Amino acid sequence: MGSVSCCSQRAPRRPPLVLRLYVVGFLDLFGVSMVVPLLSRHIRHLGGSSTVAGLVGSVYGLLQLFSSTIIGSWSDVVGRQNVLLITLILSGFSYGLLGFAGSIPLLILARISTGIFKHTQSILKALLSDLIPEHERPQVMGRFSAASSVGFILGPVLSGYLVEQDGGFYTTSFICCFIFYVNAGVVWKLPYEEWLYIPAKELHLATEINCETNCKTLWKENINSTTDPVVTATNGVARRKTLNSVWSQCLSVGENIRGLIHSNLWDVFLIRFLMSLANLLYYSNFVLAIEERFNVTPRLIGYLISYGGIIGALSSFMVGSITRLYNDKMILLLLHSSILTCCMMVMYSIATSIQVVVLCSTVLGFSTTVGRMCIIDMELSRGGRQARGTLIGAAQSVIAVARILAPLLSGIVQEFSVCGPPRLGAALALMAILLMTSIHLKFSKPTEAKVKLH
Repeated sequence: MGSVSCCSQRAPRRPPLVLRLYVVGFLDLFGVSMVVPLLSRHIRHLGGSSTVAGLVGSVYGLLQLFSSTIIGSWSDVVGRQNVLLITLILSGFSYGLLGFAGSIPLLILARISTGIFKHTQSILKALLSDLIPEHERPQVMGRFSAASSVGFILGPVLSGYLVEQDGGFYTTSFICCFIFYVNAGVVWKLPYEEWLYIPAKELHLATEINCETNCKTLWKENINSTTDPVVTATNGVARRKTLNSVWSQCLSVGENIRGLIHSNLWDVFLIRFLMSLANLLYYSNFVLAIEERFNVTPRLIGYLISYGGIIGALSSFMVGSITRLYNDKMILLLLHSSILTCCMMVMYSIATSIQVVVLCSTVLGFSTTVGRMCIIDMELSRGGRQARGTLIGAAQSVIAVARILAPLLSGIVQEFSVCGPPRLGAALALMAILLMTSIHLKFSKPTEAKVKLH
């Protein structure tokens, strides 16, 4: 009875907390989307070539590849709030440095810093997964993705206006820096102990600690003593660990990563990689292909891209309802959404009118969004005892590999056909569908499913 009343008392306080995290996610991508689309243009203004612009993008992608898992695991060791604050402050500094970048080397230095520390979205997702019960995860993650997508849609609108002014890029960079520091202030004021005290049973976490009194006592001991073992918030639950040195933190991060390497998640990561690469190939030459095939204006292409983003944001709000229709069978929903994605890429590659392209953009905006939410939920569910920050960070590293490979593969296949990238994307999506089918058949057997999931 005590735990029930405890949960009921906390229920009214949790939605405002989740809402604040939605706001942080919105502001994060709002600021980033103001600057990133202008980078290539600014590099040219500084005298750099297209090759230099591509090199800057590749450096960022490579750093994200290696730093995502490490930063995510670090958040498991020292606590989400601490790492989130650090990444927000240093990312804000990096974008502010862009505002002073009057040369290519200084701009590259700013992007190196961003590539190492810009992992706020990953940590926010891990934080949300700590806070909410498993059955609410698809809906909450979908709404978080929608809020972030809205920020990514609105950011370029403001930056497009500012860049026409004198020193527009520098102004935009400073505004982005300011937004990151505002986010840091919001995170600093979050009632972190509020979810620290939530019983582990309610959070569906893999831990034996299920006593709110113990959590509160340990947390207070951490405040009152600097010599006792530090109480950290691993996966949102207080745990007693001796982290008196950077070396011990590094060992803990290494243990988390080693556990991930020996996990049974590689099939899910392979699905994420194939579908991410397929989507990136589809969008890699979208503007060039539409302009060449249908002779439409750049303004219409911009409207079409924005329309796809709006459809994706709206679809994120629907994820919770869709998963309930499927009785939370994520692998089946992922399979169906991937089939839709594959079919739409094939249809787009053979389209003979712009109306068909609009139809494909509509369905793809829906299917890719639903599929992305399904993969996140599958990773967290299959991860079980795996540290969630490490898990989500590794997933971002998988996406970083796809981002590195997509431009190269797109350039090669475009030598043969302007429709080559989406066709290759459809082929990769088909490979993912075959893998999903085998996983679905395997987990349809009750005995095997229980062993793997629990």
